[in-house]
Amino acid sequence: SGQALWQSCLLQDPFGGRVICVGLKNYLRLFADPSYAYWESFRVSVAFAAAVTVSAMSVALFLAVQVNRKMRMATFYKTMLIWPYAVATMVAGVLWLFMFNPNVGVVAWALKHKLGVEWQHLLNSNQAFLLITLAASWKQISYNFVFFLAGLQSVPNDLIEAAAIDGAGPSRRFWSIIFPLLSPTTFYLLVMNLVYGFFETFPIIHQVTSGGPGKSTSILVYKVWRDGVINLDLGGSSAQSVILMIMVIGLTVVQFRFIERRVNY
Repeated sequence: SGQALWQSCLLQDPFGGRVICVGLKNYLRLFADPSYAYWESFRVSVAFAAAVTVSAMSVALFLAVQVNRKMRMATFYKTMLIWPYAVATMVAGVLWLFMFNPNVGVVAWALKHKLGVEWQHLLNSNQAFLLITLAASWKQISYNFVFFLAGLQSVPNDLIEAAAIDGAGPSRRFWSIIFPLLSPTTFYLLVMNLVYGFFETFPIIHQVTSGGPGKSTSILVYKVWRDGVINLDLGGSSAQSVILMIMVIGLTVVQFRFIERRVNY
């Protein structure tokens, strides 16, 4: 972090030439120069992290509630829902890329011939955003599922049985008793999923869309890599990494300062 902060104040030759201290000019250039498209990447990053967090947590909670019920082959279902977490992030991107490949992908074929939807995520920015959101969410569902299932199994059955005797239906029991008791788990997963969406999805972006079409899926962490490694703008890339670090730290502080007050331990 210290090296990135120092390097963000420098203008340097990527081939080992002169190094000039320019102060905050790298930061000002990010917001003032339209060619950087920094605000666009910022907007895409926020939308992507929010979409991944909401979808991954919602699906994981639904699956955990279903599996937590007494049912046949529950162990098999739990295993099948957990194993995707063992898949590397880049491999997850490759799997979804093959399924949605416009030429050989089975899902792309079904969309075209069964639903009449022409799938071209390399040309359609909305389709590209949807694809990376699905891939990133699928990878994270298993992680959320484990914690939600553990939280559900720790809910006392006496409370649920008492509510059932009082006439509360399944939906009322869940939202009035079970979900409030899951608030510590939900808060923890909210923080972890947002960090995952901002930082740990680089392999999926790199493998599936490479930030395209255009720069429509170039989230901040991918833009840091692209500007630093491909465009060799070391000062600008370092400035972006510092801003991203401050943004995530600020987001975490806000969550612990305000959202945690609603958590019941």
